[in-house]
Amino acid sequence: MNKAVTLITAWGAFDEQHPEASLEEFCRHYLAHREGKANAAPAGRFMPVSSEGILMRTIGRIFKLHTIYTASALEGTGISNIDEYSLLNTVAQLQEPRKTEVIYAALQELSTGTDKLNRLKKLGYLAEYDDKEDKRSKRLKVTAKGEKVLVTCRKRITLLATMMFHDMQEDDMKLCTQLLKGVESKFAAIWLSHKGKDFEEIYREVIGTS
Repeated sequence: MNKAVTLITAWGAFDEQHPEASLEEFCRHYLAHREGKANAAPAGRFMPVSSEGILMRTIGRIFKLHTIYTASALEGTGISNIDEYSLLNTVAQLQEPRKTEVIYAALQELSTGTDKLNRLKKLGYLAEYDDKEDKRSKRLKVTAKGEKVLVTCRKRITLLATMMFHDMQEDDMKLCTQLLKGVESKFAAIWLSHKGKDFEEIYREVIGTS
């Protein structure tokens, strides 16, 4: 096939799947897919063999390593772990939200999220007050003390991200974000609806099989 036709065909398929994407994003995607064909699956016993399994293993291990290094990065900041930081940062981003809004936006379970929010309040990083619209609910806001802690934590978390990905090219990082943001957005929007359901039911719902 003519090289120009091959490229146009690939662009058409990409544009159909990602109509909002730019030409630069297509170029990164196209080059990554060509290079990816030469990459062999990891060898070893009990290793995943599907593309989905290999990708999930890689993401999972990076997340685990990030969690390990986060403990070191947050040491001395007044925040114990990434979950506490996520909750405090979410309160700041949502601008005085309800407790449940914070917990679910931070992708945490209600009971453990509530315990962590209570700890942040005891430390003086959060203040709680009655919701004027719903007296049964409470709203949260970050205190001046909490704001200072957030500034320090954000600097540390930014340095950690730089440390972990400084060997990657800027275009490669943008491509990874571009390819994975749809998965994050999809499951962030539906995970609460799956609480209490068994995995088989969730699988059928997501995959679209009866």
